[in-house]
Amino acid sequence: MKIGNFTPDNNVFLAPMAGVTDVVFRKLCKEQDCGLTYSEMVSAKGVMYNNENTKKLLEVDKEEKKVAVQLFGSDPKVLADMAKKLENNDNIAFFDINMGCPAPKIVKNGDGSALMKNPKLIGEIVKTVSSSIEKPLTIKIRKGFDDQHLNALEVAKIAQENGAKAITIHGRTREQFYSGEADWDIIKILKENLDIPVIGNGDIISPEKAKQMIDYTGCDGIMIARAAQGNPWIFKRIVHYLKTGELLPKPTINEKIDLSIRHLKLLVENKGEYIGVREMRKHLGWYIKGMPKSSEIRVVINKIEESKEMENLLLSMRQ
Repeated sequence: MKIGNFTPDNNVFLAPMAGVTDVVFRKLCKEQDCGLTYSEMVSAKGVMYNNENTKKLLEVDKEEKKVAVQLFGSDPKVLADMAKKLENNDNIAFFDINMGCPAPKIVKNGDGSALMKNPKLIGEIVKTVSSSIEKPLTIKIRKGFDDQHLNALEVAKIAQENGAKAITIHGRTREQFYSGEADWDIIKILKENLDIPVIGNGDIISPEKAKQMIDYTGCDGIMIARAAQGNPWIFKRIVHYLKTGELLPKPTINEKIDLSIRHLKLLVENKGEYIGVREMRKHLGWYIKGMPKSSEIRVVINKIEESKEMENLLLSMRQ
């Protein structure tokens, strides 16, 4: 699989997720055979104003090598200028434009999935950005804004005609957010009608589901989002299953605890004690899900303010 002139390590990707896919989490997923990682979505205007938080989102670990940077915004010129400004960074594999985020604060500004309501603007954005940079440009879309506007194929064709080198499609509308079942038929339709790679996203929660999506839709690659939260092992398990048909065992409780502690230490090292501990709370909620007394332990975790206390609690959970 190639995206323009870029060849990922394999076709199982980590989805961009705000507040989740920071440099630390991406590093852990990459170690587990993730074929390509995406940054959290980065505001093009934040890049323009040299916002400090935005700069943090663009950090890349040396072991990560290549990352896809996802930009959001709706002004073609600002998006193009900022992609051009960033493209000298050798760690950036290509740029992706977010046209699927359902968050109200993004949508109300005309960004994210709000763009699905304006295919003409999408064409302008893709043409302006792709013609301004050397690196490939891709987009991530949804099935449509709502059930009355299911225009993913129209948008995908416009993007392809204007220079997009791949398209990721999440099989839900904006109005669905993350509820209900993802529609894999729309992924199949895009694959049958486009010449550029199609990456399928939605409800891939296991190696078996990954294979089902690829077999059913014919998509070129798959993107894992929520199923990777607290579960970086999913990439290795999917890649191995797709290659061999063999299911690797799920991580043990002790493996989860050990990786949680490493995740905590890397976060504190990268963001400092105060932020690192607080950001780790949500990750731990995902790591310990399904463990004995996990709901009671989560209450305790959410009050912890020091990394050593958090580490000791985790060590006490080893079996």
